[in-house]
Amino acid sequence: SSGINAEFGKQWYQRRVRAGSIFLSILSGFLFSFPVNLFLICSCSAIGATNCFLLFSLVGRKIVLKYFPERIQTWNAQVDKHRDSLLNYIIFLRITPFLPNWFINMTSPVIGVPVFPFVFGTFLGVAPPSLLAIQAGKTLHTLTSASDAVSPLQLVLLIVLGFVSMIPVAFKHYFRQKLE
Repeated sequence: SSGINAEFGKQWYQRRVRAGSIFLSILSGFLFSFPVNLFLICSCSAIGATNCFLLFSLVGRKIVLKYFPERIQTWNAQVDKHRDSLLNYIIFLRITPFLPNWFINMTSPVIGVPVFPFVFGTFLGVAPPSLLAIQAGKTLHTLTSASDAVSPLQLVLLIVLGFVSMIPVAFKHYFRQKLE
């Protein structure tokens, strides 16, 4: 019963909240200037994710550990590999679709991700995908569904930007090995 409730909650979130934020981002792209819009989207995303982070750091640890034990262990190992460049790693995760944002928000406090890289990584990492929504908002009159806002070329661009966000990490790793 509790597993069904967790799955229902996840499905509700993915169907209502995420889809709503995409449509609001597209609508704001239609209504506001580009810089204002980008700042609003990034700020609201960072504030919302931080609220989730704080909520789960206070009362959600047991829930996350109960329902996602294997995923927590896997992601904790990945985060441990990137502890010295956590900001870049969070940016990478936010740009790319490898981990769902709800999972990052809920599990980050459980595995010890500090608030600073979480908040700023979220703020910076949601900017590239938001650019797509803003662009869609500028051409709102031609859209018929949310899937029209993202083309395969734009998806490839997001993945490339995700890898570009890891270039500083690669340089840091390369130079650390050279110095040792």
